[in-house]
Amino acid sequence: MDTMRNQKLYKVTFLHLGKCYELYARHVASSNLWGFTEIGDLVFEPAGEGIVVDPTEERLREEFRDTRVLHLPMQAIVRIEEVDRKGALAIRDAADGQKITPFPMPPRNR
Repeated sequence: MDTMRNQKLYKVTFLHLGKCYELYARHVASSNLWGFTEIGDLVFEPAGEGIVVDPTEERLREEFRDTRVLHLPMQAIVRIEEVDRKGALAIRDAADGQKITPFPMPPRNR
């Protein structure tokens, strides 16, 4: 039997520095730190898998590469969903929900 298939998978949506992050993790629990939720075993696609590279996934993989466990303040968590399979990771602007582009954009004309 495939053990990865039997493990629970959670989609965690949380706010951080004006952005709304969506990550996938195998472990979610109350933290020993009062007022925090513990998020561990972050799930990313293996590096170099497939032809298309997802810049958001690469950015999040780099940002959390040395992270064993995230301790998120409860008030920063938007929601936690138990899901059947991993979807695309996202970083959105918290104010309007638009996906944040990791590429530099030219300044707008005023």
